[in-house]
Formats: sequence, C-alpha cells, structure tokens
Amino acid sequence: MAKIRSLARPTLEVPNWVTNTEVFKKEQHSTSAWGKGLFGKRKFLPRDPDAIATRRSVFDDPHLAPFYWPKQDYENIHRFDPSARWTCQEEKTLIRKIDCKIAFMATVAYFALILDFVNLTQANSANFLSDLHLTTNDFNTGNTIYRFSYLCAELPSQLISKRVCLWSIVSLSQFWLKARASFLACRLLLGILQGGFVPGLVLYMSYFYTKTELPIRTAIIWASSHVCHIISTFLAYGIFHLNGVGGKAGWHGLITLAMGVASFFNMPPSPTQTKTWFRPKGWLTEREEVIIVNKILRDDPTKGDMHNREPVTLKRLWTAVCDYDLWPLYILGIVSAIPTDPPSVYLTLSLRHAGFNTFNTNLLTIPSQVTGMINIILLSLVSEWLSERTFVSMMENLWVLPFLVALYTLPSRSSPWLLFGLLTGFLSHPTAVPICLAWCSTNSGAVAGRTVYTTLYSMFVQVSIAVAAQVYRSNDAPRYRHGNSILIIICSINVLLLYPATKVYYIWRNRQRARIWDAMTPEEKVHYLNTRMLGISGLISDLHIEA
Repeated sequence: MAKIRSLARPTLEVPNWVTNTEVFKKEQHSTSAWGKGLFGKRKFLPRDPDAIATRRSVFDDPHLAPFYWPKQDYENIHRFDPSARWTCQEEKTLIRKIDCKIAFMATVAYFALILDFVNLTQANSANFLSDLHLTTNDFNTGNTIYRFSYLCAELPSQLISKRVCLWSIVSLSQFWLKARASFLACRLLLGILQGGFVPGLVLYMSYFYTKTELPIRTAIIWASSHVCHIISTFLAYGIFHLNGVGGKAGWHGLITLAMGVASFFNMPPSPTQTKTWFRPKGWLTEREEVIIVNKILRDDPTKGDMHNREPVTLKRLWTAVCDYDLWPLYILGIVSAIPTDPPSVYLTLSLRHAGFNTFNTNLLTIPSQVTGMINIILLSLVSEWLSERTFVSMMENLWVLPFLVALYTLPSRSSPWLLFGLLTGFLSHPTAVPICLAWCSTNSGAVAGRTVYTTLYSMFVQVSIAVAAQVYRSNDAPRYRHGNSILIIICSINVLLLYPATKVYYIWRNRQRARIWDAMTPEEKVHYLNTRMLGISGLISDLHIEA
C-alpha cells in the first residue's frame, strides 16, 4: 500500500483559503439532505437549490490537507481544485446526468452477466440435462467448476467492456454443447472470463459516486438481475416452442455480445475522460468535471491515491488478507449465500418434479423475481435510512429461515401449488450482497486497497456459492430434505451468532480506536499520519468503521 505522503510531497500549493476556516462559516451552505428524526432515524430535509452544496473535508484543514493531496499520476489531477464551490442545483443536475450515462451502462453490463447466469436455469426447465446425458450431480460439478474458476480470476482487470465481449462469445458456443466434457469446459471458460467483473464494476462506479450515493445505485444494478430473469423467461417461453431447439440457450450469447459492444463505447474510464474520437464533445463540461472530481475527493480523499489503470499487486492482496478488521465481512461472505443459493438454482427442476410442464415452469418463476427486485431496493433504502449494515444484511437469512423449515417439513405428496408458494416466498428474499460490497468498500480505506478488499469479499462469496452447489444431491431428490436440514443449520448460525458477533466487534473496534486517537496531541496525530500506512482499515484517524 502507498505510504501517506509527507508534507513536502504535494506539488500543488495549499491555497491560503484552506488556512482560513472562517470561509465556510460565512458561506450559505446547504443543510445535509439527511437529518436526524424520531428515535435517531434519518429523515429527508429539503435543500435550497441555490445554496452551496460543497461539504467540509480534510482539504479545509491546513494540517491534514497535505496528507491527502492526489498523486501526480491521478488521471483527474488537472480538475482538482480544493477552493471549488458549487450549488445544490448544479450537483443535482450532474448526478442525474451521471445516472443516465454511467449507472445505466453499468446496469446494462451487469444485465449481460446475469443473462448468462440464468442460461442454465432456463435450460433446466426443458430437457437440458437429459439431452446432454447429465445427472444433477454433473450439473452441481459444472456449477462448482464455474464458481472456482470465477474465483481464481476474481482480481479485477478494469477492462469491463472487453470481458463482456469475450464471455459472450463463449456463451454463444453453448448452442453446440454435446456431452458432459463440453459442458464442463464451457463452464470453466465462462468462470475465467467473468471472474473479477463484479468488484471491478463496483470500483468503476466509485469513480463517479460518493460513498452515500453508491449503495442505492449498486442495489438498483443488482435489481436488474430480477428484470433479466423475467425477460429471459419470456424469451425462453417463445424459443422453447421452436422445434429442434430443445434446452440449448445459445441465443443468450448473441444478446450479451451486443451489450458488450455497446458498453465498450459507453463506459469511459473516468469523469475527465469522456471525450473520444467517436464522442468529440464528451459528456461533461469543464465545470461539471471540476464539480464531480472535487465532490468525489472531498467525500473520500483516498480516491486520489491511485490512478484507474494501476494494477492490483500481490503486496496489496497480502495486506488486505492481513487486515483483520475486514475478516468479519469475509466470514459473512463465506456463509451468507449458502442458505439462499440451492433452492434458487434448483427452482425450475423442483417445479418440473412437482408436475409443472416446461412452459408453466418458466412463467412461474416470474412472481418471485418481481418481489425480489422490490425487496432488494427497499432493503438498501432501509440500510441508508437507519445508517445500519449488520442487522439489515441479516434480514436476508432471517427471511429465508422459516421458508426452509417449511420446505423441510413439507409432505412428499403435498400440492404442487403449495410447493410453488413456498419457493416463491423463499426466493422473494432481499439480497444483501450490494449492501455488503458497499460496506466492505467503505471500511477498506484507500482506492488501492478498496479494489482488493471488495475483490476478496467477492471471492469469499464465490466460495460460498461453490459450496452451496453441492448441498442438493441426486439421491436426496426431489424434496432435498437432507440438504434443507443443512441449510437450516447454517442459516440459524448466521442469524443467532455471526451477524450479532460482527456488530459487537465493530462497535468495540470503533470505541477502541476513538480512545487512542482522542488521547493524541495534535503533534502526535500529524506524526502518526506522516509515518503510518494509508488505506488500512485499522488506521485510527479514520474513526468510524461502518457496522
């Protein structure tokens, strides 16, 4: 990790106004968009559109500012201006523009990823396994190979759009699958090419949004996965009516290839790099570039500590592994997806075993996708409203626990509609992954570390899904009672032990670090900043670890 820069390092002179904190007091600044309401909950407060939206930051402190000055090779350094001011209306207009340009294309890219994820689920509603002479255990093996290859390729390359193009070609080749070997090889290649996409996408979004703006947009991107399921269901419903197609879903590759080409031309690397030969005027004016660059750096000065093409090194990876303050999140990543994944992957197989035909099975997956999409956005809004991460994230496991118990106790000869109702209720659970990714990103310090921390969390989630792929076995079909009993135990441990323990640990760490920092003299604080490492979550000057 890069060391905190010394007082002599900045090449830009600290302007005189920084040393005069009265400037902020005299200006008409907007109140925060969120204030404290009843019982300490956050409530929305109206903002004067003409008031100054610029918030206080370390750049307003003459002692701290030099430690957080952007690096010389930071790609937006020419727009960095600590004295810049902008109004609430300018900020609002700019955010809308970024939403329409950046967040939309990020959603399209993620949509392409999920479209290939659901490929197998839709094919299972037809005769995919029997056509390739596969058992459900072979299906599990393919999913495990995919997840572990995805995990090994997890460190993000930042070349998001190029990855979409490459994996789309592999997805297209699934049309010609013939047997077990080609199926497993295809899953291996897809995992290698798709690995690293999610943390890379979150990091990319952080170049354009503050830490308070990112979670809800990440949640909306994740919610697009449910829209993808719905659209692919209707596509599959029509395609499966075509003679000779069977369960082969190579058509996904054509769609995702088109999305990859579109994202290649519409995902600029940074706010100041939107001008290209095919877009000579760019998306942002010079004034808007100044606003977004300084807005991002005032919210998180460490984002200027790494340029957007800087590779992830083994040293950074090792530093992230050794940072024990992130271990609770990694542990949650390992276990959180196990209780929710098997029923989701086996949904279409379970409905077919219950007696529904191919076409009805595909249509019956839609209700849970609609409710799941709504719940993921609501959960993220609740997390921001309460400024709470641990117990809000726990709601995912708390939601599915009673449904797992019901599935375990469901009689073998029960109504197929009862099974459908339980599975729909189960799969309507809110997903906590976008909250946890933003949570991990916030607690990880500098951008150079944030890349690795979010990647590590994503890798542990892939381990969780790979383990979950082996819970439902063919000798336990069709109700998978033994598998459901395992899921109930893990889910109970998560709810009763791991999530509460994470909350207690972070509360204790915040108090411990605050005591150490408050006991320091101003001179000791400056010395500490000048000699310690930047980007480690244990840095005691960054007093608050989100819990």
